[in-house]
Amino acid sequence: MNPALQAWGYYARWTARWPALAALVPFIPVVALWWLVASLQVFPRAFFPGPVEVAKGFVDLTYKGILPAYLEDSIGRLALGAAFGMAIGIPLGILVGLSQTAYRATWPIILFFQAIGDIAWLPILLIWFGFGITTMTFVIVYTVIFPVVFNTVLGVRSVPRDLPRAALSLGAPRWRVLTEVILPGALPNIVTGLRNGLGYGWRALIAAEIIVGTSGIGFMMFDARRAGSAMEIVLGMIVLGLLWYVVDAWILAPIERATGQRWGLVQRV
Repeated sequence: MNPALQAWGYYARWTARWPALAALVPFIPVVALWWLVASLQVFPRAFFPGPVEVAKGFVDLTYKGILPAYLEDSIGRLALGAAFGMAIGIPLGILVGLSQTAYRATWPIILFFQAIGDIAWLPILLIWFGFGITTMTFVIVYTVIFPVVFNTVLGVRSVPRDLPRAALSLGAPRWRVLTEVILPGALPNIVTGLRNGLGYGWRALIAAEIIVGTSGIGFMMFDARRAGSAMEIVLGMIVLGLLWYVVDAWILAPIERATGQRWGLVQRV
């Protein structure tokens, strides 16, 4: 038997038994290349720390409580901003998707503000609210709303028109048509919008913490730049990537997939 095919067979069985292994293996060559470049000192060690230095920094900052505290601040801000973004974006998307009058009245405004980047608001937000939670929450809400609105509108308009009409003709009240026909049909798109919105909101939060924050992972990275600690900057980047990978791959993607399967839009394999 071909050794490559045999090795692939072992890998497939191992990853089927331990799914987390499939997420870790692709990073092995990346870490190996990182270690090699750091060992060869292609760049000065102070500017390009290796995996060992970053791992030691992770242990040290975790032991001191600095990294957990900053991470807790960032996650709390994201949760708060995402909650407000969903609370505004989903009802607005449903309204725009159902009503042509609302669509004509609001769609140009939505497109106008969507074109203004979230970070472009920071100068005026600092004048209005200063360096605080309000400024960063506004940035996250602003970033989350648009993917949620666009995908909700798409989901509502993707529901075949005959279904609500049939339900109304059978005597169903409009609120039941909305909750039992339109919302279930639009739900896969709504979940996709939430997934995309949270991803954009996470990046916007880090950018806001770098510029105006006084705590959080973004602030930790920016503060490390002023202190000349490349290790903390690299550690912050790794924490951001790993955290979002876990949230997206292990929480958001399964919810999105299960939602599509539940409503018959995705075939189980």
